[in-house]
Amino acid sequence: MSLRIGVDTGGTFTDVVAYDDETGAIHVRKVSSTRDDPGRAIITGVLEILEQIGGRTAEEVGYFAHGTTVGTNALLTYRGVPTAVITTRGFRDLLELGRGRRPRLYDLQADKPEALARRSARFEVTERVRHDGRIETPLDEDDVRKAAAAIGARGIRSVAVCLLYSFLRPEHERRIREILHEELGGDVFVTLSCEVLPEFREYERLSTTVVNAYVGPVVADYLAALRKRLADIRLGVVPHVTQSNGGIIPFEAAEQFPVRMVLSGPSTGVVGAAGIAATAGHPDIITFDMGGTSSDVSLVQNGQPKVTKGMELDGRPIRSPMLDIHTVGAGGGSIAWIDAGNHLKVGPASAGSDPGPACYGKGSEAAVTDANVVLRTLNPEYLLDGQMRIDSSASEKAVAALADRLGLDVRAAAQGIIRVVVANMARAIRVISVQRGYDPRDYTLVPFGGAGPLHASWLARELGISTILVPPTPGAQSALGLLMTDVRADFTRTAIRRFDAAHVADIRQVLVELTEQATEWFADEDIPEERRHLGYAIEMRYVGQNYELPVTLPAGDLTEDSLPEVLARFAVEHERLYGYSAPGDPVEAVTYRVQGIGDVPTAELAAKTTDGSPVDVALIGQRDLRVAEVDGSAVVPVYHRSKLQPGHRIDGPALIEQMDTTTVVLPGDRVVVDEHLNLIVSVANGLVASSRNGAQG
Repeated sequence: MSLRIGVDTGGTFTDVVAYDDETGAIHVRKVSSTRDDPGRAIITGVLEILEQIGGRTAEEVGYFAHGTTVGTNALLTYRGVPTAVITTRGFRDLLELGRGRRPRLYDLQADKPEALARRSARFEVTERVRHDGRIETPLDEDDVRKAAAAIGARGIRSVAVCLLYSFLRPEHERRIREILHEELGGDVFVTLSCEVLPEFREYERLSTTVVNAYVGPVVADYLAALRKRLADIRLGVVPHVTQSNGGIIPFEAAEQFPVRMVLSGPSTGVVGAAGIAATAGHPDIITFDMGGTSSDVSLVQNGQPKVTKGMELDGRPIRSPMLDIHTVGAGGGSIAWIDAGNHLKVGPASAGSDPGPACYGKGSEAAVTDANVVLRTLNPEYLLDGQMRIDSSASEKAVAALADRLGLDVRAAAQGIIRVVVANMARAIRVISVQRGYDPRDYTLVPFGGAGPLHASWLARELGISTILVPPTPGAQSALGLLMTDVRADFTRTAIRRFDAAHVADIRQVLVELTEQATEWFADEDIPEERRHLGYAIEMRYVGQNYELPVTLPAGDLTEDSLPEVLARFAVEHERLYGYSAPGDPVEAVTYRVQGIGDVPTAELAAKTTDGSPVDVALIGQRDLRVAEVDGSAVVPVYHRSKLQPGHRIDGPALIEQMDTTTVVLPGDRVVVDEHLNLIVSVANGLVASSRNGAQG
C-alpha cells in the first residue's frame, strides 16, 4: 500500500500522478479527457500509470484523491436537474430580484442569468423568524405538505430550502426536510441553507443553496459511479475529492455539498505550488495555472494561499470558503479570432481536446498551441515526449488564415496571438494582486499547467516580476497537489456583535459552538487527536459599513486582553485594502469562521544531489526559435528537463522540454536548477522591483 494517486480532470487532458512512498519517485501520465464521461478517462489513466510503473495493481494504492469540474460544468452549461425552492412567504421572487446593482451600467442589452428554478417551482410557506432569532410566526406544516405535493406532481427530485433568518433558527428548515422525506421519499435531494451557508445576506444564501440543489444530484451520481468503477478495478481505499478551500473530503461527504467543489480542480494546484515554493525559499508567490481551456491565477503570502468567502460564477453569487482564484478563458486550446473591428482576439472559446488545436489534425481554427508551434516554442513534430504526434503544417495554415485578414505575415500573427493571451493573463493577475493591495513585483511567479511555463517569461516581463519558479511536474501540478493537501472543513455562522469588552462572552460562545462542530467532524472522519488543527477568523467592519474584512485570531480563545491585538490587525487590513483606517471608531464582529484541518501523510519532495556532470548532458538538440525577442530566427539549444541536475545553469535563449510542458527561456534570462529540481529563472529586463522585497533572484 505504498502508492498514492492524484487525478485532475481538465478540459483537454486528464492528469494522473502516482507517488511511491518507498522510493520517493513521482510518475506522471496524461490522457485525453472524455467530456461525455470523465470517469472513463480517469480509469484509463489510472490503469496506464499502474502499468507504466511496473505492472502495479490498484490494490497496492493506499491513497486516492480527485479534482473535478463536473459540478461547475453542469452549472455553466445548464445541465443540472430540475429544482424546486421553498422559502418564506413573500420572498418567492428573491432569486430573480437579486441585488439592485447593475454591473454593466450602460449596457442596455445586458441579460441576467437564467433562474435555476422556474417561478412555477418556487413555493412560499408561512413562517417568520425575526432578526434577533425570535420566532414570530411558527411554521405552517400544511403549507409545506401542499408544496411537497406540487413538487411531487412535477416530478422534481431536488429541493432548495431557504427561509429568512434560518441561520439564527434552523428548526423550521430541518422540519421542512423531514416533511419532504415523509411525502416524497428518502431519495429526494434536499438542500438546507442553514447547513450550506449559515450566514446573513439572504440573496447570496438563497443563490448558493439553489446552486447546490441544482448540481447536487449530478455530482452525486458522478461520484457514486466513479466510486463503483474504482471498486471494479479493486481500489481498496476510500477515494477523496478536492474542495474549493484546498482541502479534501471523502466522496460520500462531498456529495451533500457540491457547491463547495466549484474550484475543486484549480485549488489543489495552488496548495501544491505553495508547498513546493515555500520549501524552495519562496513563500510569497503568484501561481499561474494555464491549461488547455483556461488560466487560473492566485496569490500566496507567507506560504499560505489567500482565502475568500465566495465568488460570482456566470452572474450567480456563490458563498463558500474558497481559495482566492481568478479564472480567465485563456488556455492552450483558446481559439484566436478577429472581431467586427478587425482586431485580433483570443478566447474564451476553446478547441478543447476534440477537435483540439489545428495541429491535432481534427480542427481548422488557430489556437494558442498553434501559435506556439509556428514560433517553434513547441516541438513541431510531437507533444508529450513523443506520445502525441502533431501536424505543424496545419498550425501554419490555420495561423496564415488569420494573418491574411490582418495583413501580417504568419510569424507576426502568431506572435500577436501570444501577446494578446499574455495581456489577458496579466489582467487576471492584477485582479488578485494590484486590486487587492499587493504589488506583483514583490512575488515569485510559479507557472504550471501544460501551457504555463511556455508563457511565463513573457508574463513576468509584462508584470515586472523578476523571478520565476517552474516546479518539477508543472503540467500535472494540480494532480500532484492532490497528494500534498490535507483534509479540511469550514464551519461558519453570522451573529452581529459589537467587538468590545461588553460582548466578548457572546463572541466566545459562538466560537465555542463552532469548535464543537469541528470536533464532531474530526471524530466522524476518524482523524487522530495529534493530527487535528483549528484555525479561527472573524469577519469585522466599522459600525455603519456594509462589508466585512476577515481577521485571523491569534488563538481560538478571545479575551479582553486580546481585543487590542485583533483590532490592530483589522486596522492594518482596512488600511491595506481601502487606504485608510479609523482608530477609535466602533467595530463590530459579523461572521465567525472555524476551519478544521486534519493532517494526512503527504508526498514529500526530497532534496537531490548533483553528480557533477555538465549541463550539456541534458542537451538533446537545437531548434530555430522564431519569437520577436530574437532577431530573425535563432537556432537555440533544447534541453530535456529529466537530465538536468541541481546546480546546472542555462542562459537564454533556450528551450527546456519535458513530458508535460516546455519552458521558454527568453534572451537575457538565466535558469538555475535548485536542489529540489525546480527551475529558478531570473528574468531579464523586468520593470524595477518594488521597495518591499526587491528582486528575489
